[in-house]
Amino acid sequence: MAEIASPHESFYRPLGGGRYASSPSTAGPWSPKAQHGGPPSALMGRAFERHAAREGFRIARITLELPRPVPVGDLQAEVRTLRSGGRTELLEGELTSDGRTVLMARAWRVAGSPAATPRLRPVSDPPQLPHPQPAHTMAGAHMDGYISAMEWRFEPGKGFDTRGPGTAWARQRIPLVAGEEDTPLTRALTLADSSWAVAFELDHQQGLVINTDVTLALHREPVGEWFCMRSATAASPQGSGLALGQLDDTDGDCGRILQTLLVADR
Repeated sequence: MAEIASPHESFYRPLGGGRYASSPSTAGPWSPKAQHGGPPSALMGRAFERHAAREGFRIARITLELPRPVPVGDLQAEVRTLRSGGRTELLEGELTSDGRTVLMARAWRVAGSPAATPRLRPVSDPPQLPHPQPAHTMAGAHMDGYISAMEWRFEPGKGFDTRGPGTAWARQRIPLVAGEEDTPLTRALTLADSSWAVAFELDHQQGLVINTDVTLALHREPVGEWFCMRSATAASPQGSGLALGQLDDTDGDCGRILQTLLVADR
């Protein structure tokens, strides 16, 4: 089966001084003018990794707040250290567009655990990576941005338009930043915001359903390009939605994804 090539070489092009030009491949499913949460999340993660990096430390948890749509345009990334200790660091960062904050984030960077730490995996292994599949569709969605810039492989007979808990393997077709190699953290963050879309259980076409944030917690460094998300949604009347995703790579369990969902009438 032929690969579906993205029309753009990367999600972002560096402009210098922490500024980046966004390509149309960052556009999300709801508008060609607004980015999917994945690429800007990964861009923020990249900034965290490069900020005063320390040997033997890794990003264990990152929470990203999305106060408004991230426009497909130039972005500025800034990071600062809130607290630095001998074994942990708390980092804070933001992405701005035309002087307005469009993404805020905090991350814990921690010292790696001892070699004698037991390998605990409280969940079953993911299903095998499916064979290549035709391009998946999403009803009413803008398909020429982020969705097409990723390769998706669902369980047989499943897809974005299938209601219920879902399982999908996915990987990037293009790098995050032009001319750079992606890292395990940025690969995971590029995908993490898609968790609740793998488990569409609330009607996002008749009503308004959108995530306000995304938390990615990793108990080890992911490996490879492919990730599997096994996702489900909880919701209550007079409440909100909660999407929880199990993140695996080809070696098995590596982390969790949590998203708060705003559920409202249009």
